[in-house]
Amino acid sequence: MRLPAPDLDYLRRVLLEMLAIPSPTGFTDTLVRYVAERLDELGIPYELTRRGTIRATLKGRLSSPDRAVSAHLDTIGASVREIKDSGRLALAMIGCWSSRFAEGSRVSLFTDHGVLRGSVLPLLASGHAFNTAIDELPISWDNVELRLDADCSNRADAEALGVSIGDFVAFDPLPEFSESGHISSRHLDDKAGVAALLCALKQIVESGLTPEIDCHPLFTITEEIGSGAAAALPWDVSEFVGIDIAPVAPGQQSSEHCVSVAMQDSGGPYDYHLTRHLLRLAAEQAIPVHRDLFRYYHSDAQSAIAAGHDIRTALLAFGCDATHGYERTHIDSLLGLTQLLSAYLMSPPVFASDAQPAQNHSLQRFSRQIECDTQMACETQLPTLGSLLEVGGDEPTA
Repeated sequence: MRLPAPDLDYLRRVLLEMLAIPSPTGFTDTLVRYVAERLDELGIPYELTRRGTIRATLKGRLSSPDRAVSAHLDTIGASVREIKDSGRLALAMIGCWSSRFAEGSRVSLFTDHGVLRGSVLPLLASGHAFNTAIDELPISWDNVELRLDADCSNRADAEALGVSIGDFVAFDPLPEFSESGHISSRHLDDKAGVAALLCALKQIVESGLTPEIDCHPLFTITEEIGSGAAAALPWDVSEFVGIDIAPVAPGQQSSEHCVSVAMQDSGGPYDYHLTRHLLRLAAEQAIPVHRDLFRYYHSDAQSAIAAGHDIRTALLAFGCDATHGYERTHIDSLLGLTQLLSAYLMSPPVFASDAQPAQNHSLQRFSRQIECDTQMACETQLPTLGSLLEVGGDEPTA
C-alpha cells in the first residue's frame, strides 16, 4: 500500500487559518489550541507541556530508537516598551528582525482587557511635514512608534485605553495565494512548515500504514527567541529533524520551488548521516532539493543540542524570499517538503543501534562517514618523515 498524494487543499486551508491567528512568541495559546484540534481530527495522541509545546506520538512498529520532527508555532512580533507623552508607543522587537520591515504595518495590540488596532510608523511619518528629512532617519526600533486607532494624544489617554508596558503587538500577515502558486504573507516562518507537517501526518494516517519506528511531531512555541526544543524531548529520541524556512537570496542556494536540506547554520554542521539519509530519500522519491548553509540562523534542532540531548540533528526547509519580512514561497516547495517529511517518517532509522547508545562505545557499532583508506588518500604525495631527516643526524634539515 502506497501513501496517497498530499492533500494540498488541506495544506492551504490550515495555513490560511493559522495565519489568521496572531502568535508572536509568548502569545501562542490560541494557535496551540488550533493545532491540537487538528491532531485530534487525525486521531494522533499528544500531550502539552506547562507552557504549551505540543508533543505528539505517531506509533511505529518499534518503540526505539524514536525520532522527532519539529516545527514552531511562534512568530516574530513586538511588545510595548514605552508609553510616550504623545500617547504613541515605543516598541521592542520579539525575535530578531529589522524595524525596516515593521514600518507601515497594520497591527493588533493586545491589552489585558481587549484588542486595539494601529499602525507602526517612522518618527518622521509625513512627507508634507518633513520633506527629505524622512530619508535621513536611521533604521532602528528607536525610530518607529505605534499610532493607535483611538483618541490618544497623551500618556493618560493610552493608559485609559488599557495600554501597559509589555503588551503584545502582532503584525497583520496580509496573506495572498496567487494563481501562479506563489504564497505571500508575513509569518510563513514557520506556519508554512507547520502546515506541511500536518499535511504529511494526514497523508500517513489516511494511508493506514504504520511507520517503522515511533515518531514524535513537535510543535514548539519559543523558537524565535532560541529556546524552542530545549525541553521538548522526554523520550529516547536519537534523530531530530527541524522544519523551518530557507532564505532565498544572493549567496544562498535555496529556491522557492524546492526543499532545502541545511548542511550547517550558525550553530555548526548538522549530522552527517541523518542529513545524507534525507538527501537519499529525496533522490529516491524524485523530490527536488537544494543543499544550503545558513550563516545567520538557528533552529529548534540547535536548541535541542544546546540543551544537552545526545541526538542526531538535521534541518528541512521550504524556500522563501524576504524571510522575516513580507515573505513569499511557492506551493511547489511546500509540496516537496510534505513529501520528504512523509518519506522520512516512514523510513527505517538511520542507525538501529542508536536504540542502545551505550553500545556505540564499541567501535564495532560506531558509524563511518567514509572508509578510512579513502579519507586518508590524497593525490598530493607528501614526503616521508625519513626523507626530511638527515641520515644519522640529530637535527632536521632546512
